[in-house]
Amino acid sequence: MTTPGNLIIISGPSGSGKSTVVQRLMVDSALPLALSVSATTRPPRPGEENGRDYIFLTDEEFQAKRQAGEFLECKEVFGRGYWYGTLRNVVSAGLSKGKWVLLEIDVQGALAVLQGYPQAITIFVHPGSMAELEKRLRNRGTETQDSIQRRLDVAAEELALRHHYTHEVINDEIDTTVQQLCKLLVQYQGEKVPCSKN
Repeated sequence: MTTPGNLIIISGPSGSGKSTVVQRLMVDSALPLALSVSATTRPPRPGEENGRDYIFLTDEEFQAKRQAGEFLECKEVFGRGYWYGTLRNVVSAGLSKGKWVLLEIDVQGALAVLQGYPQAITIFVHPGSMAELEKRLRNRGTETQDSIQRRLDVAAEELALRHHYTHEVINDEIDTTVQQLCKLLVQYQGEKVPCSKN
């Protein structure tokens, strides 16, 4: 009998470095982590594979699943007309295999998922201040002034809701942050396991 896994939710403002943290965590952690693959209506980019990067759905398929209640959470992102969502069966299948299913989703999505999985391990990652966040967004050199302002407005709303998360981690330096997350997650493991594979 496989012991069910844990659900981990990691959120944080755009520019907080959470995607990099999650990628490193997937490689470094000794826990049986499985990154949940989101569904989307946006077309695949070059090199992306269905089922690996995203579950690519037509608008009709996505809305049919939405009407049928198959999403733990879903939303239209940044007004681009594309929908993204977390499929209930993807998460439950991973958990039933004993995997620690990791969701990298926004705060509103996290609050929706918590209604179905109130026992989820929730972690909010941020750079420590709005000033630092703005600096990181500007240093990307890929954002317009309007885009930066929109992201900062959303970030302020998300930071105001971080009290809904069990853990808060400031991402100052990537190696330190990943190590901190490894140690944090190991606390939820019944028997002792090493923090990282290294």
